[in-house]
Amino acid sequence: MSAQAKIFVALFSGINVGGNRIVKMADLRSFFEELGFGDVASYVQSGNVVFRSAKGDAATLAKQMEAAFEKKWGFHSRIMVRDLGWFERLVAENPYPEIAGEPTKLHAYVLERSPTADEVARLAEKCTGPERFEIRGDVLYLHAPEGLGKSVFANLIPRTLKVPATARNWRTVLMLLAMAGRNGGA
Repeated sequence: MSAQAKIFVALFSGINVGGNRIVKMADLRSFFEELGFGDVASYVQSGNVVFRSAKGDAATLAKQMEAAFEKKWGFHSRIMVRDLGWFERLVAENPYPEIAGEPTKLHAYVLERSPTADEVARLAEKCTGPERFEIRGDVLYLHAPEGLGKSVFANLIPRTLKVPATARNWRTVLMLLAMAGRNGGA
């Protein structure tokens, strides 16, 4: 890999959930290496991969990966690709810093695009429980005081907002940033 290579993080949706669409992380790392990416590392089973690429932007890489992934595994997984700078902003712009010490109660939804004002307003109408959320660009930050599993509102987000997304808890966000930062310093 050349010195011009950038660090990216790929976030997969819908793999290894509830015993379905199983993809071993070792196979996923090999897949990234076969696509020509360097310094490939994965984190937990839900499909988080940090890698280095000398060519392509995040959107181009996501399209390339989705097509190759579907061809190899026989099912579609939406893949959100973001660069190191994006992850640094995600953490720096956290509107709930007081919750960051409780990483299972704070989640970041990586959105395919920034939602419209109407889409955000529709979602705000549904937020009637103990949760609170804030959207900054293409990230939805969710504070779920009782955890994501008990949050009725969290289940309403995808079908109300209607913007493709994938969620990660704050512990995963911080770990991916650390991995990408180490990789970027290599």
